[in-house]
Amino acid sequence: MTGGIEDLLRARAEAPALSHARLDLERRLGFPAGRFTGPGLVLPLLAAVILTVGFYAALRLVPDTLVAASFTQRGAIPYTIAFGTAWGLAVVFVKARKVAVQRRALDLVLLPSDEPAFVLTPRTADSVLARLYEAVDDPQQFFLTRRIHNALSNLKNMQRIGDVDAVLRTHADNDEVQSDSSYTLLRGILWLLPVLGFIGTVLGLSVALGSFGAVLTNASDISQLKGALQSVTAGLATAFETTLQGLVATVAIHLLMIFVRGREEAFLEDCKDYCQRFVVGRLRLVDEERA
Repeated sequence: MTGGIEDLLRARAEAPALSHARLDLERRLGFPAGRFTGPGLVLPLLAAVILTVGFYAALRLVPDTLVAASFTQRGAIPYTIAFGTAWGLAVVFVKARKVAVQRRALDLVLLPSDEPAFVLTPRTADSVLARLYEAVDDPQQFFLTRRIHNALSNLKNMQRIGDVDAVLRTHADNDEVQSDSSYTLLRGILWLLPVLGFIGTVLGLSVALGSFGAVLTNASDISQLKGALQSVTAGLATAFETTLQGLVATVAIHLLMIFVRGREEAFLEDCKDYCQRFVVGRLRLVDEERA
């Protein structure tokens, strides 16, 4: 038993400081993971189902409230809005966790800390790559380490510092495109929610107008008119409440997305600064054998 614990502690001590398999939320839970900061499809969908079921289970505890009536007595549209809202929140949460994991790469120390005068050359690049593989289980899974790995791996083929800087800038531009594309699903959800609200509005108004026409045709006295108008007001409630639900959900998710996107954009800028200071700023492309 003691030997097993010691082996486990030794394995943890020898594990890379930055492990995508261990830190990424989707991979840790055994779901297909999206690349870099992009969430996959399975985990957010499953989380949306759980959140929606939990939301309606909570509404059953307060059946006489206005919120419960709004989401359970206005047709099918509120159910789809609730699910879409839960889906959007799950996507934002997974993205936020992925951005946090990517930011951990900024804490890596790849250059020898005890050698302030250390410079990067085609020869010393191999030692930095070795340190990179000791610190990261898969450098291609992180924005920052992928840039550094690809730049140093091709260092021997480059003749000028500007060539390395150009490679890093190209990677930075590609990473920005990759980051922007990871918001495609979220943009679709933000487009869908108000549209669902407007569909509920159209359906509710059509029900209300149809009921009102039937009331005017069939009602013969005031008492009948009063009872028949109840169906008209129910249709109007559906019309206005679904629009409100869709717009409120859209605003809430959009604000959260702005916060997460701001952190991701700041992270990408920090990656540029890191590469400039610790890669481009330390380069010395000289022929050491002739020196």
